[in-house]
Amino acid sequence: MTDGQTDKIYNEQVETALLDVELFLKYKAPQRALARLQEALKQHSHSIRLREKIREVAPAAGQPEEAARQCLALVQLYITREDFDAAHERLLEAKQYDPRINIATGLEAIRRARRPDLQPAAPTATTAQPIRAVTFAGDLAIISIFDAVQVIENARLTGALAIQGSSDACRIHFNEGRIVGAESGAITANAALRVALSLTDGAFDFERAMQPFPITIQAHSNTNLMLDTLRELDEEKM
Repeated sequence: MTDGQTDKIYNEQVETALLDVELFLKYKAPQRALARLQEALKQHSHSIRLREKIREVAPAAGQPEEAARQCLALVQLYITREDFDAAHERLLEAKQYDPRINIATGLEAIRRARRPDLQPAAPTATTAQPIRAVTFAGDLAIISIFDAVQVIENARLTGALAIQGSSDACRIHFNEGRIVGAESGAITANAALRVALSLTDGAFDFERAMQPFPITIQAHSNTNLMLDTLRELDEEKM
């Protein structure tokens, strides 16, 4: 059998499965639709179309964890195809379906695949700089500060998020996932956080700390704090 014939059979089998699924959904049988998709996926594990359809159907069948699992599988498939925007979307969607998922590893995998030039150089015998205990890192052109903060908050990490933009460098301090301080040069606390949230390009990394930071920013919610800060920045531009 030639490669062309194999591809034709593969496409026909996937198409048949998808048509069966649409019929099940038409008659409001999402569980049977999901079972049909999972059966087809056993033979065509690299099919993005099948996995995308499972992602859509699984929540209606009462299985959001299955949707999350398919999202994570799709992240790897999209990275392989260098469709990094789609990989990022599916990674964040996996977190929505299952909040227990830690997406830091996925974010780093996307960063390394998309920007291999950002990977740290291998240390040499003459390197005198101490090795930093960086937990994860990323590019602001791919991963927003909001996404990075969400990872830190969900994992309840204590440490500093260092942000190096084209115009400024900042550090946001966290105690058990909560923002408690910030610094940018001589600027500290809320004023420094305003500088950090105004950055839209550059790179960031998070370094864990053994001891908690002094509290210079009081906030009950990271999200509310950042939204209030962004609103202040927008008002200044008006």
